[in-house]
Amino acid sequence: MGVNSNRVAGQETTLKIQTDSLPPLEIHRVCLPPNKTSFQRLKHRLSEIFFPDDPLHMLKNQTLLRKFILSLQYFFPIFQWAPTYNLSLLKSDVISGFTIASLAIPQGISYAKLANLPPIIGLYSSFVPPLIYAILGSSRHLAVGPVSIASLVMGSMLEETVPHAQDPVLYLQLAFTATFFAGIFQGSLGLLRLGFIVDFLSKATLVGFMAGAAVIVSLQQLKGLFGIVHFTSKMQIIPVMSSVFHHRQEWSWQTIVMGMCFLIFLLATRHISMRKPKLFWVSAAAPLTSVILSTVLVFFLRDQVANHISTIGHLQQGLNPPSANMLYFHGPYLSLAIKTGIITGILSLTEGIAVGRTFASLKNYQVDGNKEMMAIGMMNMAGSCSSCFVTTGSFSRSAVNYNAGAQSVVSNIVMAASVLVTLLFLMPLFKYTPNLILAAIIITAVIGLIDYQKAFSLWKVDRLDFLACLCAFFGVLFISVQIGLAIAIGISIFKILLHVTRPNTVLMGNIPGTQIYQNLSRYGEARRVPYFLILGIESPIYFANSTYLQERVLRWVREEEERIQVNNDCSIKYLILDMTAVTAIDTSGIEAISELKKMLEKRSVQLVLANPVGEVMEKLHRSTILESYRNGLFLTVGEAVSAISLSLFKGQP
Repeated sequence: MGVNSNRVAGQETTLKIQTDSLPPLEIHRVCLPPNKTSFQRLKHRLSEIFFPDDPLHMLKNQTLLRKFILSLQYFFPIFQWAPTYNLSLLKSDVISGFTIASLAIPQGISYAKLANLPPIIGLYSSFVPPLIYAILGSSRHLAVGPVSIASLVMGSMLEETVPHAQDPVLYLQLAFTATFFAGIFQGSLGLLRLGFIVDFLSKATLVGFMAGAAVIVSLQQLKGLFGIVHFTSKMQIIPVMSSVFHHRQEWSWQTIVMGMCFLIFLLATRHISMRKPKLFWVSAAAPLTSVILSTVLVFFLRDQVANHISTIGHLQQGLNPPSANMLYFHGPYLSLAIKTGIITGILSLTEGIAVGRTFASLKNYQVDGNKEMMAIGMMNMAGSCSSCFVTTGSFSRSAVNYNAGAQSVVSNIVMAASVLVTLLFLMPLFKYTPNLILAAIIITAVIGLIDYQKAFSLWKVDRLDFLACLCAFFGVLFISVQIGLAIAIGISIFKILLHVTRPNTVLMGNIPGTQIYQNLSRYGEARRVPYFLILGIESPIYFANSTYLQERVLRWVREEEERIQVNNDCSIKYLILDMTAVTAIDTSGIEAISELKKMLEKRSVQLVLANPVGEVMEKLHRSTILESYRNGLFLTVGEAVSAISLSLFKGQP
């Protein structure tokens, strides 16, 4: 049923109801949702919030023994895949494990240096955590170990208060303690199913934050590439560049030449692997190859370059020593350890889950975010007691693991076994490994964090997201990594508040020949309906936006009245609110609608509600506000217009 307005100059407008173009429209009653007790409503709401995936559905209608087995498989996924594991899978996992070990060993040493920790800690962190994850993790392709962003943030936050050069023991204690609290925080989020907290860090702000961190990390590595001995510990672009040029007398041309050669080699292999994914092994093997070549080169030229190229030096041989006795649970720096742990925990958790889900989607299987949080949390708690610092799933190593054909988490076990052999037998070989190669490896790894294509996409799609990305980027560059992260989180929360407190409202019109009502600004063929003002509200109505919505609706009315006066059109008699997108309402929202109805009645305009959803309808009913809407509540906008038009203009020609 359509509604058309025909105007004759100098005469009163006549509204004609077209009944021949469409069949008569049946008017449906708006029903209340099924009656539930308060306990049932609370149970349903909590279930939707904390258990959207219904993790216990598999236990329904099962025997007690079967429930025990399924529960064991749920909490320890190794019991799920181990019984069906076979030799062909093992072959693929062994190849993948050795491949990622060749990348994990040099990266582990490099990232430990990035966190201002002894290099050996990086190898320890590539041994214990992967074994824990193999038992508890649900991703088949996630390769576990230290990552650049968490290492950078931990190093910068601790270094600012407790410089590692002044008190290395205290610094190490705080690093282990921060790792412990990171694990506690991550495990708690998974156990309490509060993973949505991590989602407050939007993808747009993460793009800017990681790009800024990548630039700062790369500039910090100029210390190793140029052979500078005295270098600033600050993490802002201006002090870092100032330190580089103020210590020109410390530059070593031998270090610069060798460092640049290996950096170009690593970047070239990375480019080759990106252009031809089948050659992934080229970039995967490049770091270890560079370590071996640079070590051999320095060893044979040790007499000539001994005073010009700094090396890692002696590394302790043997398994991870226990570090539970080094955890720092009292004293003036406890708050620093907790804060560092929570922030690095959030970052590592965000990266780990994102990486796991990315590769799971490529192989069409599901990764349980809450189980991943518990797995990552447990491996960090265990790691803090075995001389490890914060670890998670690494994107670069996971990509190599995936491309190498990994079939299960056994690839992590193989990688850990390779690191074990290195710890037990190969540590003396790192004595002549130059620090410049670690700097080159870090630069090559973090360059991948600068996603300029994603930033350009943000600019095209959402300018507000792009602004958030830029703020996080420049916050990291010019203020600090911590402040940059705080800016990123702050902007993410601000965006949420902006959308909640200033929701969108749209002016709607009828598409001729249909019962469809759409946004007038989007659909050029849509037409206003005489005597009606139809508005769509595209958000829940809460205390935070109820006043705004009330004012915005009244503004729509005022603007429409001004337009009518200018064009000499039909006056507004009915305001229809399309509540299809209003998924929730609270008492403030109900009061706002009630007050709006009274304000409109003073203007001789009747308020009509269309399609309030279940929860909204239930609350409106309980508040008794619907008693005043006996003829003002409809299932759709089309039914509202048709019913009111028939009664309003009945008898007109």
